[in-house]
Amino acid sequence: MEKVLGEAEADANHVDVLIIGAGISGIGSAYHLQDQCPGKSYLILEAKDAFGGTWDTHRYPGVRSDSDLHTFGYAFKPWLGNPIASGQKILDYLGEVIDENGIGPHIRYGHSVSRCSWDSAVNLWTVEATRRQDGTAIVLTCNFLWMCQGYYDHEKPYLPDWPGVAGYEGRLVHAQQWDPRIDYKDKKVLVIGSGATAATVIPEFAKDAAHVTMLQRSPTYFFCGENRNELAERLREIGIDAPTIHRVVRAQILHDQNVMTNRCLTEPDTVFEELKERVRTFTGKPDFVFEPHFTPRYRVWQQRLAFCPEGDIFKAAVAGKLSVVTDEIETFTRSGVRTRSREDIDADIIVAATGFNLLMMGGIRFCVDGTPVDWHDTITYRGMMFTGVPNLVWVMGYFRASWTLRVDMLGDFVCKLLNHMDEIGAQRVNVALRDEDRDMALLPWIEKDNFSPNYLMRAVDQLPRSGDKPEWRHNQDYWAERDQIPTIDLMGGEFKYA
Repeated sequence: MEKVLGEAEADANHVDVLIIGAGISGIGSAYHLQDQCPGKSYLILEAKDAFGGTWDTHRYPGVRSDSDLHTFGYAFKPWLGNPIASGQKILDYLGEVIDENGIGPHIRYGHSVSRCSWDSAVNLWTVEATRRQDGTAIVLTCNFLWMCQGYYDHEKPYLPDWPGVAGYEGRLVHAQQWDPRIDYKDKKVLVIGSGATAATVIPEFAKDAAHVTMLQRSPTYFFCGENRNELAERLREIGIDAPTIHRVVRAQILHDQNVMTNRCLTEPDTVFEELKERVRTFTGKPDFVFEPHFTPRYRVWQQRLAFCPEGDIFKAAVAGKLSVVTDEIETFTRSGVRTRSREDIDADIIVAATGFNLLMMGGIRFCVDGTPVDWHDTITYRGMMFTGVPNLVWVMGYFRASWTLRVDMLGDFVCKLLNHMDEIGAQRVNVALRDEDRDMALLPWIEKDNFSPNYLMRAVDQLPRSGDKPEWRHNQDYWAERDQIPTIDLMGGEFKYA
């Protein structure tokens, strides 16, 4: 076993804190742990052979962030580039965080976790993993589990069971499984889907493909904007230091996002008209036609709002490089697909941008004192802890704000919790309903009219349930949680220590 390095030495088979996942959540959590709890030993187990999580998984053309990097970057490390960044630039940034903070020696790559078992008699998690390189079984123990493995299956994306697929003679690939060696130059490319992945990959395909067609069941909202931050540029010009720029620009962006989110609830039609005007401005076409292909059926921000730097996907449409078809697939054919309205779309390459398969806790089997954990039987505490499951926090980010905002916020919370446990001599913490919560209505993890992407609706029964009180739900509201979570009373009735 590799030796654990750091201020706190540990037995090679035991650490104080075990972090699962070396993506943006795991790396950020490790930073906070060693900064705020320097006496704690820790390891990061990562199933892949590299860090980066989703940014290592997705390698399709043009892969980029759909959140601005001033808020998607960590609070502790200023982002110095354009607000929308390529996947490679994000990986470079994460690599810098690892190197600058000595996190690398704590990461064990190629370790796939299969089972986590809690034993209240000794207040320990036993974690079973496989070293993928040689199949060796690995067993570790830890006092606390920090789950940073994300929320979807990195191995098996969502691919509908379309009729006739076996008869298609071209190349069919899911965007999540894109092979960079695929040559699409001068080819007819069909992209199935219209979400953030499609919005990213289509403009890149359009540069070199003979033609691109986007086939969607229903339209998506797009936000067009320049890939620059005027405030950041101005502050740099007048000589303000990078940390101050980072703090001020983040504050401005978060303020603007909060205003936008609230307006999507109170005046969605007005917001949609403003989104349309942005399209007209970037394409230079005041008569750009939005019906039927760019008029969604749902409220703005009820699903993720896809960002389009410089309006690139709309420019491709205006230039004749992109066609849009709004319909459903009846069947695949030898040369492409046939829609329900009997339109044949020929394609040399078909790219499925059809989304994720949600995978609660990475598909790892959990048990507590010998009883298997069914996550749907648990109730979430603020979307990070779960009734009946001790000494565990799960990092689940935001849908309407940058994921990393919650990584930083929960990093502070977990460290505060761990230090509090040391202060009171507790080895175990669990969350439980208080007397005033006993008759609380139990609800799905998130309500459909709040946020309703297909991957979430398909698998909501995998997720824990929520309550109708703020403590017992992940409300997806960063602007409320930034005030609530730092002021959580760790001696409140919902926390049970032993």
